[in-house]
Amino acid sequence: MGQKAHPFGLRLGYIKDWRAKWFSTRKEYVRLLHEDLKIRKYLKEKLRLAGVADILIERSSGKLRIWIYTARPGLIIGRGGQEINRVRDEVSSMTTGEVFLDIKEVAVPQTNAQLVAENIALQLEKRVAFRKAMKKAVASAMGKGAGGIKVMCKGRLGGSEIARAEGYKEGKVPLSTFRANVEYGFAEAFTTYGTIGVKAWVYHGEVLVKKEEAQRAKQFEQQKIQKASRKELAEKVAAVSSGETLTEAPLVPDEVQKPSDGIQ
Repeated sequence: MGQKAHPFGLRLGYIKDWRAKWFSTRKEYVRLLHEDLKIRKYLKEKLRLAGVADILIERSSGKLRIWIYTARPGLIIGRGGQEINRVRDEVSSMTTGEVFLDIKEVAVPQTNAQLVAENIALQLEKRVAFRKAMKKAVASAMGKGAGGIKVMCKGRLGGSEIARAEGYKEGKVPLSTFRANVEYGFAEAFTTYGTIGVKAWVYHGEVLVKKEEAQRAKQFEQQKIQKASRKELAEKVAAVSSGETLTEAPLVPDEVQKPSDGIQ
């Protein structure tokens, strides 16, 4: 069987950053970890219609800051900020300390892997044909500039008695390349026939880490120096060749060309 690694965990610390940033003592670690999981679960269920793509949590000196990346920030903020205040109060009841919420908009939802998977799952729950939903998602992502996309559905597709997996792929999705920026999303569709799992991988191009950036900058500088030296050498060669043409036919002085009167 194929041994597969999680696309996010494989690149964590290389081109991906942690989704939770905080330090604690050994006694507090378990409590804070379960608190994070509880907050994430609550926000995903509460803001399901807003299309939440990612949730980042940061703790420092008794303060909790949460970044929510969503496709519809207006649904979370609400009229006059009423909805976001209600969400902040409910999150504050789950934890100790001051809570700050920052809402970030996802510029292109069609190329976000989590939103793509959730969109397909939502269509499956509405009895849309699974092939139609997957093809539409793939076409939309490629139309919005994704480098590649792969989607897969697994379960009792179309109400069949035997569960199976089907998927579509377009472009390239290098899952084993560390510097490849591959997003991964997973969602579940709860249908009358059972649960259908939806996975999505979206490729956004390569990310140059600092070492590779330094190497490329060094190579660029070397190429620049070589180009300048070649240009200077060409100018010198042109100058020398022009000087040689001048010295090939020197002008004869008048004293040599015209003999003196005494000699005649």
